[in-house]
Amino acid sequence: MLLFCSVAMTVAAQDSTLLLLTQTIPLPGVEGRIDHLDVDISGQRLFVCALGNNTVEVIDLNKGERIHTISGFGAPQGVAFVPELNRLLVANDKGGVCNIYDADSFQLIAKVDFVDDADNVRYDSVSKEIYVGFGSGGIGIINAVDGKQVGSIKLAAHPEAFELERQGHRVFVNVPTARHVAVVDRDKGEVIATWKTDGAFGNFPMALDEANHRLFVGCRLPSKLVVLDTASGKTVTSVGISGDPDDIFYDSKRHRVYVICGAGKIDIIDQTDANTYKALAKINTAEGARSGLFVPERDALFVAVPHRGSQQAEIRRYQIE
Repeated sequence: MLLFCSVAMTVAAQDSTLLLLTQTIPLPGVEGRIDHLDVDISGQRLFVCALGNNTVEVIDLNKGERIHTISGFGAPQGVAFVPELNRLLVANDKGGVCNIYDADSFQLIAKVDFVDDADNVRYDSVSKEIYVGFGSGGIGIINAVDGKQVGSIKLAAHPEAFELERQGHRVFVNVPTARHVAVVDRDKGEVIATWKTDGAFGNFPMALDEANHRLFVGCRLPSKLVVLDTASGKTVTSVGISGDPDDIFYDSKRHRVYVICGAGKIDIIDQTDANTYKALAKINTAEGARSGLFVPERDALFVAVPHRGSQQAEIRRYQIE
């Protein structure tokens, strides 16, 4: 028994050194589910979609406090900061509108109407285009400069997380209702392939290791991380993870995958090589804390914690050691 306790304490100590909680930022008055985040690295600001509160919370990371609230949304889900233009885009579930703001004054500049369920947002800094998942099956494309829609890609069902290739022209899209990952050719503006996820469903979060041609897909039924080969679309391997995964990030410096799970865990998966993965640690967070943001430039992982019972809404910053 003493040996077992000693081993358990050692594992716990190792876990705490992988991710060190360095900052807790309260969000008083924020109720309901919290969805996706983005960051202004040079301005040290974090943007938080407080979906259930119908607000976007603006946090000063230097001060460690909320400095502004943008209100009037319809369940904001996705957010993207465009540094070159100093603009903030917020995608709404209800009404499907993507709002574009000046990121200093937070004055509304433009709106793009996707009719229903505007969700994840991604920015391509090369083409200066913004991609927004929406509705019963589409990804809309917005010109970041003038804020106008310039295209749309049809999918089989509503898209969840998606990743843009930086060295190629493909978009990998989780389409959980259709039970596949859609592969989109950006030049053609159409789906060119669909990939299965090793018999697991509920594929919501996703991350990409482009250098090693690996796509990480988080599935909820059952809960596991599925690794796909982006050259062939075949499953490389899978690793069991905690329940309700909603955000995944790849750390190319340390060759790790961070999975933020609503079961109250951050699962850390070690990438030994492109084909070999093992569970490294599970870090306790809070029930329902399933959204976050990895900022490699700051070696930081942010986790959004909703108000549940005695646990108040807050943002936790973990420094990666």
